[in-house]
This record gives sequence, structure tokens and C-alpha cells, in this order.
Amino acid sequence: MTHPTLLVIAHGSRDPRHAATVHALTKRVRAERPGLRVETAFLEFNAPSVPRVLERLAAQGADEVVALPLLLTRAFHAKTDIPSVLREARARLPRLHIRQAEVLGPSPLLNATLGRRLREAGVRPGDLPRTGLVLASAGSSDPEAIAVIAEIARELRHTGWCAVRPAFASALLPRTEDVVRELRAEGVERVAVAPYVIAPGRLPDRIAAGAEAAGADVLADVLGPAPELARLLLNRFDEARVPVGASLSA
Repeated sequence: MTHPTLLVIAHGSRDPRHAATVHALTKRVRAERPGLRVETAFLEFNAPSVPRVLERLAAQGADEVVALPLLLTRAFHAKTDIPSVLREARARLPRLHIRQAEVLGPSPLLNATLGRRLREAGVRPGDLPRTGLVLASAGSSDPEAIAVIAEIARELRHTGWCAVRPAFASALLPRTEDVVRELRAEGVERVAVAPYVIAPGRLPDRIAAGAEAAGADVLADVLGPAPELARLLLNRFDEARVPVGASLSA
């Protein structure tokens, strides 16, 4: 093989909707760039595993793989789990050149995907000045990841929403329902909840339940296999292939 393979590494879930969404996204990536080999692997719960896919690629004669974490922030999985799995694979498969791409966020394309999902849920541009937005992420104990979510909320606040607040489904507070009620108490007329997660599963369900329990006016869908997200995966793939010190235009 002369072209690198893109290996998308998802976390995995016992919820079958998770793997189905990941596969739908990688299918869209293939459609965006015909000729690029795109493989999918999971850290846990789902098959195939990362080592199994890398072993198969090596056996088929692949010589270069770009491993792309399907993650929105640089937290534990991106900093520890995936590098560890890839180090072990490099030791076992010395002829296979494996490089790890950056995580997906932050990115304007992720913000565009959020906007797409909110529009699909019924939010119109004229609604923003009287609508508060709850940016509901999975949550993390990693300060870097939390800082990224806070910065995204600040950026979105400048796009017309009357308020934008982060919420978390795990690891730390506040929860989605807490923020919805807080915005109501401050007199915000309408409240929209936007899950900042890629695929359905236990934590997105927790976000949805919190939005419903607190009476949010709008609940957007997860990011899912959106065209903007597919383009972002290809951007991260291309960036990973550029030598250090070079530019994409070089």
C-alpha cells in the first residue's frame, strides 16, 4: 500500500447506537474522500479492538497508519489509553508506521455541527437573543478538557445567544437540569440544550433526561455523522501527515 490508512478509534459502548453512529460517520468520511482506506476500532465494549485492526493491516501489507482518536477533548483516553495501545502495537509491528492524530476539538467545524443540530431541533436565528444555551458535555476530571469546554461556551456566547453555560453528565457539576433551572431562575425566556457528544449512549441519555426533567424548550441531537464532522476527521488526518515544521500548503 502507498497511501496511509485512517484508523478512527472510538471509545465504544454497550449501547448499540454508539457503534452504529461511529460506523455511519466513517462511511461518510469514505464518501468524502474516495480512495482513502478508513478503518474503525474501539477501545472497549465493541469489536474490532485497536490491536486486532492494526495486526490485520500489517498482515495485509500496510506500512503507514494515522490513528485518529474520536474524542472531543484531550483527556485521559487521548493522553494515556490510546498512546499506550499504540506503543504496544509499534513494539509488536515494527514495520508498521503508526502516528496519532490530534483529537477533534476544539474546532469551528464542531461549533458548526452544534449549530446544525440546534437548527434541526427547531432553533432559528431570531430565537437566539431570548434563548439560553446549555452546552452539555460528557464531563472529565482533566482540567485541560474542562477548560476547553468553558472556552467553547464563551465563544458561543458571542454568536447571539443571551447566555451560554456548560453542563456535565459525569465527573463534575453542574448537571444539565441544574443549568436549565438556573437559566430559568435568571429570567431566560427559552432554554436549549446541545449535547456536545458524538454518539448516543449512557451519558447522552443522562443529558436528555436532565433536559426533559427541567423542562428545556429544545433538545438537540448528538453530533453524529454530520458532514462537518466528517470533514474535521479528514482535516485531522491531513494534519497528522504533515511533517513537523511544515505547513499544509507546502
